[in-house]
Amino acid sequence: MRPQRRSALLDHLVADRAGSSQQAVLGELRRAILDGGVPPGTPIPLAEVAEVFGVSQIPVREALKTLVGEGLVGQRRNAGYTVALLTAQELREMYIVRETLESASLAAAVANATDADRAAVIAANDVLEQAVRDGDGVAYHRGSRAFHAALTRPSRMHRLLHMLEAAWNVTEPVQSMVHVGREDRAQLHADHGAMLAAFLAGDAGRLLATSEEHAARLNAVIATLPTDTGLLA
Repeated sequence: MRPQRRSALLDHLVADRAGSSQQAVLGELRRAILDGGVPPGTPIPLAEVAEVFGVSQIPVREALKTLVGEGLVGQRRNAGYTVALLTAQELREMYIVRETLESASLAAAVANATDADRAAVIAANDVLEQAVRDGDGVAYHRGSRAFHAALTRPSRMHRLLHMLEAAWNVTEPVQSMVHVGREDRAQLHADHGAMLAAFLAGDAGRLLATSEEHAARLNAVIATLPTDTGLLA
C-alpha cells in the first residue's frame, strides 16, 4: 500500500501565531489558503491539522465548516476536506461577480475619496509597476488585489465591500495573475494606469468605462489559463 503523502497545507500553518481557539484556528487556516502557497485540491487532513495546533479535531472541523461556507474549502462524503477546486466556468463566474460588485462601488469611491485615499491608490499602483518591471508574478497578483481594494475602499459601502472581499477570496487559491504571461500582465497594468488617472481626476464615468474594459481584458486572459495544471477542476 502506497504511503499517504504529507499535505502541503501543514507546512504553511503557523500554529504559534494562531493560538488554539476555534477563531484562531479558523484565521490561520484561512490565511494559509489565501496566501497562495497551497494549491486547489490540496487535502486538509483533520487529525494532522489538529495536531499542528495542539487541539482536538472539534475546533478544526468547525473552522473547516466555516471555510466551506466561504467557498475556500470543499468537502466530499468519504473523501474529507480539500482546498476548494473550481471549474473553469466557476472561476469565470466568480470574476463576473467581482466585476459587478466592484463597478457598483466605484462611483461612490470617486465621490468620497480623500487625499489619503488617492495617495493609497497611487502607492498601490507603484507596487504594481515594480512587479511588472521585476517580472514578479506573485508580487503582481498580490499587488493587483491591493490596487483594486484601494480603488473601492473609499466607497465606504461596507456590506458591499465585504461581499467583494468574499468573492475575491474564492478565486484566490487559483492565483490567476501568477500564471499569466508578461505581455498580458503589461496590458492589464496599462488598464490600471488608465483607471488610476480617472480616479485621480474624479471622473467616475471614465473610471467605470476603463474598469469595464479592464474586466473584459481580464476575462479574456482568464479564459486562456491552462486547465491541465491541477489549478482548476
